[in-house]
Amino acid sequence: MSVVSSEVATDSVREFPVLGTAPAFSLWRDAVRREVIDEIGDFLVRACPAALTRLGAQDVLRQYALGGKCVRSTFMYLGWLCGAPDDPAALRAAAGLELLHAFALLQDDVMDRSATRRGAPSAHVRFAAAHHGTGAPGSSVRYGESAATLLGDMCLVWAEQMLRESGLAESTLARVWPRYDGMRVELATGQFADLLNDARLEPALDSVLAIARAKSGNYTVRRPLEMGAAMAGCGATVVDALGRYGAAIGEAFQLRDDVLGIFGSQAVTGKPADSDLAERTATSVVVLARELATSAARAELSDLLHRPRLGADELARARTLIAESGAPARIETMIAELVDSAHGALDAANFPTPMRAALAHMAAACTERVA
Repeated sequence: MSVVSSEVATDSVREFPVLGTAPAFSLWRDAVRREVIDEIGDFLVRACPAALTRLGAQDVLRQYALGGKCVRSTFMYLGWLCGAPDDPAALRAAAGLELLHAFALLQDDVMDRSATRRGAPSAHVRFAAAHHGTGAPGSSVRYGESAATLLGDMCLVWAEQMLRESGLAESTLARVWPRYDGMRVELATGQFADLLNDARLEPALDSVLAIARAKSGNYTVRRPLEMGAAMAGCGATVVDALGRYGAAIGEAFQLRDDVLGIFGSQAVTGKPADSDLAERTATSVVVLARELATSAARAELSDLLHRPRLGADELARARTLIAESGAPARIETMIAELVDSAHGALDAANFPTPMRAALAHMAAACTERVA
């Protein structure tokens, strides 16, 4: 798949849409996702021990590793295509990021005690139910959390194994390992900081955004793009431009997620609509609402967030206060400015039209999404 190909994707990632139209790119992206999912599925059949299958791990892995949109692997593969032609081994290397993402989600759900993931019971809840069903002694809750954590650890190992065994030359992989290690440390550091990210502590917006960039934004867009480009042997100009684009779109991605975390629905986000407010998560929307609200509204919102439990009426009132503060509108402005900045980074580096169009479509998918 070369950025100068004249074909439009159908059922293979071998053909890249040179004209960059939205329908053509959508077909290409769907083809990439199918091949990524196939690669992960084939790998897990080989890698997952039979003992885990008997414990129900395969169903959980399908939910966490095979049920997403493959955003990170797509960005990594686009980074590769900025400097090299289509290569099944490179796609296989990029696919491993979905297992890294599964690791992050499994741990995140345990730490946040999230009851659902992608519209279904989360891993620790499923494992706890299985433990309870066997009548085994001990705490089912404790078992479920431990089992989910261990499965996450395995996904972390498998992610690296899939990259290492992708079929790419060692000299090619050598260019990506330092960035891969740095991304994993950055992700863990962001998760660590997020443990104290509580709206009741009234953190500053800069602090909240820094956590979001480390925990989600960079790891979703910037680092995968940089890894793919470095793996392909791209020069510093290309890698730096992709980094600037990725930093902006990654932050915009998280801002959109923050809006959906309060005003989205479970039908489109796959998690309870009240999760961010109920868990007192200090997201950008909540922090901005507190900064922009009137004194009376700020006091009322603070009172609501400090209550032991928020009922339906209280959650609705909190959403109203946040909306009336002007915070959602300010977030929309911030997202638009970040998208403009990302496009500017690509324009300055004179990216080929097909790749610039592809990255523009990915930016839209990340920032205009409803799920």
